[in-house]
Amino acid sequence: MSLAAIALNRFGLGARPSDAAPADPRGWLLGQLGRFDPRPAVITALPNAAAMTLRYRQNLAQLRRQGLIGARRPGDPEAPRGPEAEAMANQAQRERRQAFAQAYGGQVGARLTLSLTSATPFAERLVHFWANHFAISTDKLATATMGGPLEFEAIRPNIGGRFSEMLLAVTRHPGMQFYLDQAQSIGPNSLLGEAARRRNAPRQPGLNENLAREILELHTLGAGNYTQADVAGLAHALTGWSIGGFVRRPLGVAAPDGQFVFQPAWHEPGDVTVAGRPYRQNGEAQALAILQDLALNPLTARRLALKLARHFVADAPPAALVDRMAAAYLASGGQLPALYRTLVEAPEAWATPLAKFKTPWDWLVSSLRALGRENVPPLQAIGALRELGQPVWRPGSPAGWEDDAARWAAPDALLRRVEVASRIAAPLAASIDARSLAPRILPGTLSPATASAIARAESPAEGLALLLVAPEFLRR
Repeated sequence: MSLAAIALNRFGLGARPSDAAPADPRGWLLGQLGRFDPRPAVITALPNAAAMTLRYRQNLAQLRRQGLIGARRPGDPEAPRGPEAEAMANQAQRERRQAFAQAYGGQVGARLTLSLTSATPFAERLVHFWANHFAISTDKLATATMGGPLEFEAIRPNIGGRFSEMLLAVTRHPGMQFYLDQAQSIGPNSLLGEAARRRNAPRQPGLNENLAREILELHTLGAGNYTQADVAGLAHALTGWSIGGFVRRPLGVAAPDGQFVFQPAWHEPGDVTVAGRPYRQNGEAQALAILQDLALNPLTARRLALKLARHFVADAPPAALVDRMAAAYLASGGQLPALYRTLVEAPEAWATPLAKFKTPWDWLVSSLRALGRENVPPLQAIGALRELGQPVWRPGSPAGWEDDAARWAAPDALLRRVEVASRIAAPLAASIDARSLAPRILPGTLSPATASAIARAESPAEGLALLLVAPEFLRR
């Protein structure tokens, strides 16, 4: 298998019939970082995080008016009851779901269009990798329309900079703040906490540790490399990190919907210790200092190197490669391109045979690229990915989607790929000859057995579907 084919299929998103083989595969990959457009028109045309935050806040207000969430405050009119009120509430719920589904579909459609048409497929794959590293799940009200904005606004602009910049952008983004319940995390000894105690308020402000725990376990150091005391220290430092549009009065700072805002009166005072280091800074600077140090921690460097090597090279990547990548990252001061460069220049990354089994997203995108598709109706793609078991931005856990063959190569999963392959191949079979397409899409890896199976297919549609589920096409 040629280096050009590996560049297109392993590092990129799959070969297209019109793709010319890059003469300098390594240079082609690394050069994409400078050509990558983080804010293409297909994204800027969509509602951003601010618009999605406003929509979320309006929905919360509507649910409260209907008496569907929250406790009724003294003096508030009682929510209407009875069949008519219930019917109105059900109608509002249907309209809400429809609006959310439309927004989600637009975001998935934009992501897919970029994946099928981008001139920088390696950079797009890196976007998908980091979006899964900083995973949220859009299956709750607060984040139903935040999967796209988090990826488009916090991940895409930062794939070519320092990891600390991406970590900070993600931590401050409303998608992550809402998903991990950070936006109203308030220190018990903060000014607001003390004021609530003096008033003997029925609902006391609360501290939430969710974001702090996931930063340590998933985003930086990794499981087993932190303590509960570290979680508590980071959670205290993060109090006051919030999102505009959700102000607790009094003692709240107003800010536009969706914009990060630091609320000084919510911040827990005092020093904290995280990962063995004391932090005596005041206010917002305390958590900023912790995040900067976590980004440059050797444990973080190794975790990032291991995940990238696992994604691009093998489920169990060579330890020497991981060591070199981690060392390059630390020597660069936490620059992500140092990780990418070491990976792309490593002989281990260009080894054959193909070791990585494609996830459903990888497989669907590479199938559509192989067929020359440049756009697909979002609902069709959403349905296919749901059937394949990997709906976009819905892993169901902050840990994101698994990235190994054990998760995706089960017999029932392969059967679903066969079914989807038949559906997407059928409309194009009259215009695409699988026998001539196969060597262009799988240069150097097309086996005699696969070529023979395609040639013996009972119909052009069956031949095209066989190509898409061939063993060599299922790997990259």
